[in-house]
Amino acid sequence: MAASGMGRWVCGGALGALLTACNAAPEVKSASAPVAQAPATPAANSPEALLAQMSLERKVAQIIQPDIGSITPADVREYRFGTILNGGNSGPYGNDKAPAADWLKLADEYWEASTAPLPNGEPAIPALWATDAVHGHANVPGATVFPHNIALGATFDPDLIRRIGAATAVEIEVTGLDWTFAPTVAVARDARWGRTYESYSENPKLVTRYGAAMIEGLQGRVDEPGFLGQGKVAATAKHYFGDGGTAQGVDQGDVNGDLAELMAIHARPYPAAINAGVASVMASFNSINGSKMHGSKPLLTHELRGNLGFKGVVVGDWNGHGQVKGCTNSNCPESLLAGLDVYMVPEDWKALHASLVAQVQDGTIPMARLDEAVLRVLRMKQALGILDGEVKPSARVNGGKWNLLGSPEHRALAREAVAKSQVILKNAGALPLKAGARIEVAGSAADNIPQQAGGWSVTWQGGGDLTAADFPGATSIWGGIAAAAKAAGGEAVLAPKGSSASKPDIAIVVFGEQPYAEFVGDRKDLAFRDEEGLALLKAYKARGVPTVAVFLSGRPLWVNRELNAADAFVAAWLPGSEGAGVADVLFGTVQPTGRLSFNWPGTCEGGPENHRRNALFGQGYGLRYDTPPPPLFPPDETCAALTNDAGATWFANGRLGAQVQAVADNALLPDLRGNGNGIVVTGVDRKAQEDARRITFGPGAKISLTGPDSGAAWRISYQVVNRPAGPVTVTAGGKPFDITQGLSVAEGKGWREMVLTPACLGSTGGKLTFSSQAPFAFQISEITRDEAAAKTECSF
Repeated sequence: MAASGMGRWVCGGALGALLTACNAAPEVKSASAPVAQAPATPAANSPEALLAQMSLERKVAQIIQPDIGSITPADVREYRFGTILNGGNSGPYGNDKAPAADWLKLADEYWEASTAPLPNGEPAIPALWATDAVHGHANVPGATVFPHNIALGATFDPDLIRRIGAATAVEIEVTGLDWTFAPTVAVARDARWGRTYESYSENPKLVTRYGAAMIEGLQGRVDEPGFLGQGKVAATAKHYFGDGGTAQGVDQGDVNGDLAELMAIHARPYPAAINAGVASVMASFNSINGSKMHGSKPLLTHELRGNLGFKGVVVGDWNGHGQVKGCTNSNCPESLLAGLDVYMVPEDWKALHASLVAQVQDGTIPMARLDEAVLRVLRMKQALGILDGEVKPSARVNGGKWNLLGSPEHRALAREAVAKSQVILKNAGALPLKAGARIEVAGSAADNIPQQAGGWSVTWQGGGDLTAADFPGATSIWGGIAAAAKAAGGEAVLAPKGSSASKPDIAIVVFGEQPYAEFVGDRKDLAFRDEEGLALLKAYKARGVPTVAVFLSGRPLWVNRELNAADAFVAAWLPGSEGAGVADVLFGTVQPTGRLSFNWPGTCEGGPENHRRNALFGQGYGLRYDTPPPPLFPPDETCAALTNDAGATWFANGRLGAQVQAVADNALLPDLRGNGNGIVVTGVDRKAQEDARRITFGPGAKISLTGPDSGAAWRISYQVVNRPAGPVTVTAGGKPFDITQGLSVAEGKGWREMVLTPACLGSTGGKLTFSSQAPFAFQISEITRDEAAAKTECSF
């Protein structure tokens, strides 16, 4: 991102020395590796010189990171934020599917706003833009979407991971951005966790090796020319630490145990990341023995800074500081005092800025601590070269080179990664597919690029209303199979629901998890419940057609029923945009080398100890074509959880229940998000990022949820900011019930609970409909069914 001929360079030559001024006395040696000396920054542009010229208000702005969805270039010009981010659902100009050119255009606008001369002579310092490029620059349509980390872990190939990091950095640069919140170096010990696919392995040794390789790819190697130069971006090791070790796999939960033992597992990847010169470390949402990481000075300062020797920037996670005891999103001196350098505060940036300024003025926050954090931010900018004559993003070497975004070379690399990550769990002679075979490809996931890409793909949660058109240049698994079959002299037919009239030589059934991200993907057990794939496998078996199961998932799951029904079973993970890599292994074009970096469960109960004790396949398992499969798999009946699904949750943690749909008249609203027929549903934060919804009604609009039919009552957590301007009713099979008065009383009173029973609805079947005669909006965070409340009165 430096101008041609300028390059990027580091004061003193290493990111590990970012906290040390160019002309300061040496500090205690960190874990960072030494690198060659670089030319000294001109004194006027050194971080220390810039800091000395900054007002208190400008200093505070350097440590505040707002989201592009809540700020304009005019806000950047006024406040001069040090860094900016785009959240998973934030795209340029309010469009989370914005084309790549819009990303670069907005990057220029932010750069111009942050570098505009200040009237009082203060230095105008460029802002950094950070993004979650966790498997390629996947927020941007047309970018290469690499397999998620769980798949890369199955390749056992750190050089491949390093090359993927390098390709990702180039594509980030094309759109004008500076910094990625990657890699995730979590050691996921409980696959019920919704972020398991962001982890390379449950083995800390593997995570350490692969995380360092990704950092080297993104930033370059600290001891080689070009470190953080052209074609490179700042990386982030996240989330420090313990994110993969929470009790019951609950995202943002608590990690308990002896600190030294916890660090030996969950902090193990960080020394290697620091030695690789990682620019930043992100604090984790979770607690360690009850203490939130965003407020823990012993862990952020004493351990990370002191014992591990990290000298770069510690950035917070999405409003993570607001979870610290005594804090809110807009008021939290505790985090800065604990060791946080940058507050990620997507929406409440203005109030946080005011509170931090006041707290420095009244002595709550020492000026020395603020200066320390600001210097770390400035030194990261210095390392990236933007303090020394940097030009706007579109004028940089790779800026706007659209041929590099999703380039053939990058797509070939992604296809290589897909092929190397395929793990054959079972093969009773079905693989490789025979030349000239007549193949039927079934399953709704077969020709579904959004599903194979998973979460963090164009949108935060992925899937939903995304289509293949949102992934230009991508190839579905079906597309790859069809091309490979033709090349082998055979033919392939797509029959998503199977075809009872045909008798192919073999059938490939593609099925798996729907996309999710973060806490939305948390599970109570490891049972795979969707029976679409199972039904297809059994139907083909009954007709005497051999089958190959291709399973898409972000974690190992209990799939004994499918394993027993299929002749071959391939764990394909979340392969991303290059589905042809799956076909490469199915047809034998590429020999299978993928191996499990996680234990595969033999029972459906969750928990790390159960997962390891009752593993069906251990770490390192993966068949070759000629390897005999295990003789038997445990019987299908070993999962009691399958018979204990009550269907009680209709909406929670930002996701609809498994059997629940939301529609606005005939417009489907996946995961209760989207718009249609006068209804607009958007994500809002209650306890976590977008765990709730704002439902906005146009005149006469209505929204319905359908799910399992029962006589249970509904419990709905809701909030009304402004009372209805006209009648609002709810219906559940009986006559409409007017709830206008109850919603009016709830105005401005925060989150409340609504209980709807037969006493007011007349019936509580399997459909719930809200209608509003006038424009109105309210928020909901949870909808559940409660049999015990069915005989009570309705309440608001």
